[in-house]
Amino acid sequence: MVRKKLIEVDLPLDAINAESAKDASLTHGHPSTLQKWWARRPLATCRAVIFASMVDDPSACPDEFPTEDSQRKERRRLHDIICKMIKWKNTDQSRHEGKSAQNQARYEIARSVARTRGEAPPPQDDPAKVLCYLRDRAPPVHDLFAGGGSIPLEAQRLGLRAIASDLNPVSVLINKALIEIPTMFAGKPPKNPAANPMEISTNKFMKKDKDEKQEQVSWPGTAGLASDIRYYGNWMRREALKRIGRFYPTLKLSDGSEATVIVWMWARTVPCPNPACGITMPLIGSFTLSKVDSEYYLRPIIDLRKKRVLFDIQDHREGVPLRSTVNRSGATCIACNHAVKLDYVREQSKEGRLGKQMTAIIAKNGKRRLYLPVNKTHVQMEQSVKVDWCPNTPLPNRATKAISLQSYGMKYWHEVFTNRQLLTLVTFTKLIGEARNALIQDGAGEDYANAVCTYLAFAVSRVADSNNTFSVWESGGNKVAAAFSRQGLGMVWDFPEANPFSTSTQNWLSQVEWVAKVVKRLPSDVNTGKVYQDNATTTQIHNKPVIVTDPPYYDSIYYSDTSDFFYAWLRPMLREFYPDLFGGILTPKDEEMIANKYRFEESNKRFEYLMSNALKLIRKHCSPEFPSSIFYAYKQQEKLHGTTSTGWEAMLAALVQAGFQIIGTWPMRTENTRALKSNRNQLATSIVLVCRERPVDAVATTRREFVNELKSEMPQALRHMQEGNIVPVDLAQAAIGPGMSIFTRYSTVLDISGNSITVKDALTLINQTLDEVLAEQEGDFDADTRWALSWFKQSGFDRGDYGVAETLSKAKNTSVSGMVEAGILEAGVGKVRLLRPHELPEDWDPKKDKRFTVWEATHHLVRALDQGESAAVSIMASLGSATEAARELAYRLYRMCEQKNRTQEAQDYNALVQSWPEISRLARERVSRQAPQPAGLKTHDDR
Repeated sequence: MVRKKLIEVDLPLDAINAESAKDASLTHGHPSTLQKWWARRPLATCRAVIFASMVDDPSACPDEFPTEDSQRKERRRLHDIICKMIKWKNTDQSRHEGKSAQNQARYEIARSVARTRGEAPPPQDDPAKVLCYLRDRAPPVHDLFAGGGSIPLEAQRLGLRAIASDLNPVSVLINKALIEIPTMFAGKPPKNPAANPMEISTNKFMKKDKDEKQEQVSWPGTAGLASDIRYYGNWMRREALKRIGRFYPTLKLSDGSEATVIVWMWARTVPCPNPACGITMPLIGSFTLSKVDSEYYLRPIIDLRKKRVLFDIQDHREGVPLRSTVNRSGATCIACNHAVKLDYVREQSKEGRLGKQMTAIIAKNGKRRLYLPVNKTHVQMEQSVKVDWCPNTPLPNRATKAISLQSYGMKYWHEVFTNRQLLTLVTFTKLIGEARNALIQDGAGEDYANAVCTYLAFAVSRVADSNNTFSVWESGGNKVAAAFSRQGLGMVWDFPEANPFSTSTQNWLSQVEWVAKVVKRLPSDVNTGKVYQDNATTTQIHNKPVIVTDPPYYDSIYYSDTSDFFYAWLRPMLREFYPDLFGGILTPKDEEMIANKYRFEESNKRFEYLMSNALKLIRKHCSPEFPSSIFYAYKQQEKLHGTTSTGWEAMLAALVQAGFQIIGTWPMRTENTRALKSNRNQLATSIVLVCRERPVDAVATTRREFVNELKSEMPQALRHMQEGNIVPVDLAQAAIGPGMSIFTRYSTVLDISGNSITVKDALTLINQTLDEVLAEQEGDFDADTRWALSWFKQSGFDRGDYGVAETLSKAKNTSVSGMVEAGILEAGVGKVRLLRPHELPEDWDPKKDKRFTVWEATHHLVRALDQGESAAVSIMASLGSATEAARELAYRLYRMCEQKNRTQEAQDYNALVQSWPEISRLARERVSRQAPQPAGLKTHDDR
């Protein structure tokens, strides 16, 4: 019997999204910090989706829950379990609360599996038996596009067998480190000679042996493995310091003391093309060295005689920093102010004339951080470095949107490092093999030694990411930001070179510690995982698994091109341990499932073809008892007959061709959204598509019937998404889900000529319906707000004719004078205009407003949020039942601004909705502390 699962009916979306939004800010111990990978799914989202895909919805169990009331009660109980288990703190196995939430989630999955099999579930009070039951009876969870490993890891954490496969060897290695290696060595003591048994004051880590005797486990979980990572990481530092420490000298100060250099600052240079100048021209993106505590800047000193620029250090008392000398369009000579185009810089670089110049030294003396001018000895020391070997792996043949370094004549990955950075990486790379020998001498088996060295190789990979000429100095935090903080590599003009032997930003020991903390928090009391390298279109799928996967997003990320940066260093370190994985010179390219227009002809058709084949394979071999859950997000970049997207079109067409029906869709907060008002080309939300095989007897329908069903079902779906606080910038993408759910329930949708309409046509109709539904929501607003919406659509906040405004007001049953009185409009000299948020009075009190409007409420919230969260909370706490109308208006206004290319206003409305959950929560807390308030405010129409 196929039972409906919880994910097909209802989820606590607010709680999942709130916890997932925190994922990007989690640091130490978080699996994402093990090795850089792009577009990872938040752990909380993956955990919730897997759990809800495995657990029965109460409506599928009428014998246990015969009434709707009993079903709602049981659903709330399951939601409570989800809310507890998705918290990051509850992944810590040493916490009682965490272990309890984890065990409860595992039991609920086991109970649903047992119900389907007609068996008694394992005893809830015996977690070991529950785990064994899941191993023997539950289907595994398979992710065919495992990427950064979030889905397999969370499947394993829930007690399920996890299968991870991916074409990219770096991805495969990450997944091995997350789900294969930890279970192999869980509970094992470390091998290093300095390890001492952990002190245990309670029976917290006691277990029974076969004879029921108590045996103390001194190294629980992966603690022993983490201990060896730290020990042999320290050993590698000592050895590296002996060999190359002289190239990282200390700095002698004027008082005779010494300071340890944290960072050497560099700028790239080209010759000035002005014949009257000819100076070596530094290309500097920012002259600011520090914004923390005291502000420090570079001050250029121009030496025309020697045709060079030197730099001194100044602080805020001596002036302000200069503007950058280079940007995306070109550069300016700091000496003669001569402007040059970026093409000139590229030509100079291709001809070998792109140099580098040290600009400053940042050092540490005790607790003091020092910002110092360049020291000649340090310049000479860096110039004396010679490298006899380094990975000679090539960059992609041509510049792409991911890697554009070829435009500057670069051909090999080693060219993104200075000689000193190369020497350091090569030294640590060679020491991996020596660390393995040391482990074996200390009594480790070969497999265990390989495992420890795998994690140490990730530490070297982290050094490569942060110590190259494309890393960035963050003056606001006084730290080095890794090169792949972005999803590719573009030119960086000035860069920091970190000292790996210091105790500050991006040093070697800190990288080792990042890795060790991840390992120590990995789940160990779990069923084993299986990881292998394979192509998703041809891979073998066994045992009818539950499919939860996150396929590539069309052309958003060029995984193989960017991961070659890391592969170049991982290969020489680990090829002996994983010969099949690291046999190639580069990561596989020809089979990669992305729409790479730089590599493949008709890349969009190729993507759709390969994705369709992969989805057909999934449909053929997935478990019929469980839905398949597919994550997908693609930033809209192309407008075709309304608002559609080639990425979405290709993905959805592949789903239809594969024979899937979309049962449900869930907008999940899965992307990094730290900057509320950023307008970067990325989404905050992925859509989880819940799919089952389309019935073979599915009927056809007409275009008219399809449109009628869209108009009937979309309003409720849209309101549900708004209540789940999907941000406006993602609403058009999220609306695709319920629309395609209608489209895919039919075998085909026929137009008036009897031809099947395409997915592209369906997307156009869905977007048209979205606009109509949003327009219909205007009926919830008061007359003044409806007038303001109509006026805003045509004029924004600009002035317009009084006569036109007056005519429109009659149609909306209001008046210009009334809206002036309401405080939303300015009128005079034959013109009117809407007041901007910052022009509204700061002492506005909605409870005292005699002509309250939803327009006013929304824009006061925009104004207040710009001043700070607390001010917005004060207003929302006073709005009562008008809050939902204010949020609906923000959605409507965002959509208008997007269509009219009013970027700034769009950002304001998007930021308001994005911050709504936290403001709303704080407002509710404030209201609960105060005396009871009226149920809601009356609008002008209600009066």
